[in-house]
Amino acid sequence: MPISQAGALNTTALIVPDLYVQIVPPQTLLLNGVPTNVLGVVGSASWGPVDQPMIVGSMGDYATAFGPVMARQYDMGTVVAIGVQQGASNFRCVRVTDGTDAAASISILGALTLTALYTGSLGNALVATVSAGSAANSWRVTVGMPGRAPEVFDNITGSGAAFWQAVASAINNGVGPLRGASQLVVASAGTSSLAPSAGSFLFSAGTPGSDGAAGLISGMVTGQDVLPRSGMYALRGQGCSIVVLADLDDQTQWSAEVAFGLEEGCYMILAGPPGDTITSAVAAKQSIGIDSYVAKLMFGDWIWWYDQANAVTRLVSPQGFAAGRLANLSPEQSSLNKPLYGVVGSQKSGQAVAGTSNTYSTADLSVLLSAGIDVISNPQPGGAFWGVRGGHNTASDSATNGDNYTRMTNYIADTLSAGMGSYVGQLVNTTLFQNIRSTLLSFLNAMLGQGMLGSTNGSLPFAVVCDISNNPPARTALGYVQADVQVQYQAINEKFIVNVEGGQTVQVSQQTLPQGTV
Repeated sequence: MPISQAGALNTTALIVPDLYVQIVPPQTLLLNGVPTNVLGVVGSASWGPVDQPMIVGSMGDYATAFGPVMARQYDMGTVVAIGVQQGASNFRCVRVTDGTDAAASISILGALTLTALYTGSLGNALVATVSAGSAANSWRVTVGMPGRAPEVFDNITGSGAAFWQAVASAINNGVGPLRGASQLVVASAGTSSLAPSAGSFLFSAGTPGSDGAAGLISGMVTGQDVLPRSGMYALRGQGCSIVVLADLDDQTQWSAEVAFGLEEGCYMILAGPPGDTITSAVAAKQSIGIDSYVAKLMFGDWIWWYDQANAVTRLVSPQGFAAGRLANLSPEQSSLNKPLYGVVGSQKSGQAVAGTSNTYSTADLSVLLSAGIDVISNPQPGGAFWGVRGGHNTASDSATNGDNYTRMTNYIADTLSAGMGSYVGQLVNTTLFQNIRSTLLSFLNAMLGQGMLGSTNGSLPFAVVCDISNNPPARTALGYVQADVQVQYQAINEKFIVNVEGGQTVQVSQQTLPQGTV
């Protein structure tokens, strides 16, 4: 009674009388949408791996992986902190440096050298302590960093150079199943036979570590698309739906960002330089020639934000606010008229404590939005709060220039790319056509049921064709199968018109309201 997978057995050539059981997989593949809240951030930090994407879900995660928020340009932690305030909780962070970053190190009695696991100034806060071990005639080495649980390597024995070799092995390889290798330092033992003695050794007193942030320029943040990839390109394949290059306001990099967004299906959040003028911003966008649905260009009216980590109100790029808010919205939504949190003021509007209250005129907004440039301002159509004023990308086509178009298009495309590949390699027949169509319709129906799709007249806002009408034998004989999918997105109410006719001579047609209507 052999058991086999469907397709593995030639059921037209069986000889032996027996029971043959075939495992048939479900005929309809169900698609689960890809996440749309993954926010990729590239910038500098004071700790952590360089040019390697790390998963961060909170400021606690960020502090552990990359250290504190730093009050400087290109700081990755600033964007993450602002994004968290807007509700973002799923980051892919890439640290970049100018190449001068160094790891802190300290020598213990000239017999053991401890080097911080990562480069950066946070390594200067490391402390190594040598003390008596729990067991008799043994020693303990403790490595600590503020904000982290200390790493304790206990009951190390030996004498002379062998003892220091044992210490290095314990730190680099761990001590038993409960104490793994250090996540803070790397140890290297010399040839000294000096006996150990109790004491604490501050890395700040040794060779200092440095961040490699002072010489950062925009091209280093953008990075290189060659192995090993660096900067923005380290985010390839990370599933980011939104990407921010922290504080990068260099217009010469915009084209590279747009190209990356098109290739990866990411919404790239760009920004103009601080203190920019409307005329200059429009001219810059036109000169570079970006006109794409994958990029959202924020006007260079930078935002005053209270940095809790450094207890200072400072000027920051609008990127983090727009990106964080979008990451906390379903893809069919627009950033227009949605509250932003943590905004103290802007360069144009000033700070509330200063008593200034400049606002954008309709003419200002008309010029910016017509040019495909969005801006953070107060008030909003819904009230006196800070928010994104347009909800637009850089595309000039009104059919594709909304946040919702970018995010819905990328969401659907990425989901199909992630889930429909299982049909490759299957036999081309009516069953295949039916399964493909059923899979696509089930996914679109799920979106409809969740309110992500809809229509104004109640009609079905999507259609799928996958049959002989678009797959003639001449094409399928060559191995081609085609599915044509049409999806109608829901529009965003941007220009709400209410006509009011009032006066003593107005004739009002009487209406009878249903019972129970107030």
